[in-house]
Amino acid sequence: MVAALLANVLYSGGFVLEKRALARLPAVTIRQPARLLRLVLGSPLWIGGSLALAAGFGAQLAVYATLPIAAAQGIFVSGLVLLVLLSARLLGERTSGRERYALAAILLALLMVVLSLREGGPGADTVGREAPYPLVLLVCVPSLAAGVWLYGSAERNARHRHRLPTTGVEYGVAVGLLYGVSSLAIKGVSSHLTSGGGLGGALLGLLRSPYPYLLMFTGAFGLVMSQAALQRCRASLIVPVCTTVTCLYTAVLGTLAFGEELPDEPLRLALRVAGIVLAVAVLLAMPKHDTAAPPSPTGAKELTPP
Repeated sequence: MVAALLANVLYSGGFVLEKRALARLPAVTIRQPARLLRLVLGSPLWIGGSLALAAGFGAQLAVYATLPIAAAQGIFVSGLVLLVLLSARLLGERTSGRERYALAAILLALLMVVLSLREGGPGADTVGREAPYPLVLLVCVPSLAAGVWLYGSAERNARHRHRLPTTGVEYGVAVGLLYGVSSLAIKGVSSHLTSGGGLGGALLGLLRSPYPYLLMFTGAFGLVMSQAALQRCRASLIVPVCTTVTCLYTAVLGTLAFGEELPDEPLRLALRVAGIVLAVAVLLAMPKHDTAAPPSPTGAKELTPP
């Protein structure tokens, strides 16, 4: 629990720092990844945010070693409240009433998932350790392809001159799919590192698995895609959408892939299914175009029209 809460703080703080750094940089695009990397690596503020995210990755490894996948996702999504507060305080971002209701509904959905869990005693939720590699690839490869395709589609739509500013829902879903695969890979890495047989045997088994290679792919593509999307969209909306997709993806497919059984009690099963359905419904109903006024640059004066 402590590691999960720490991961929330690190992830929220890291995204806000990266957003502040990106706001001071020239426009970046996924079509020029080398230029994007050169710009962000030259920003100390962005590097600080990336280090916070990397530390959150380390805390996430500890969480997956001790908690069921669905329970971990429920705790991770609670960090959305902290992210929205930091975005309003440090970035000057304002959320609309409809978006606030959507965030509240997402938190309610994840609370339902958490209430469906049971630890200790008969019927307790188990922590899965292994997943068949063919099944992992069958789940992850189409998800990666869908995420890259959806991001490209959002990019093409955004280039239309008369199109309204996007909220970033499409970007958030696309990056969320990549990070969902990354989350499953982190779960696999955690299982290998906590297995018996010594450190050498664990590392050898890890290199023979698909997990480090999935992490490298999602790390490279996720970095470029997320930074370009984060620069042009509000962090207070794109990150919650991305986080929700990641958590739902990991909770549903990770539970099945790693053999963590669903609740056998009707009430707990209904809570878990209803929570997942509610979260998906909220994502589908969120506004696709941005109506919130972007924050004015620091020190800028408002101009009075003639």
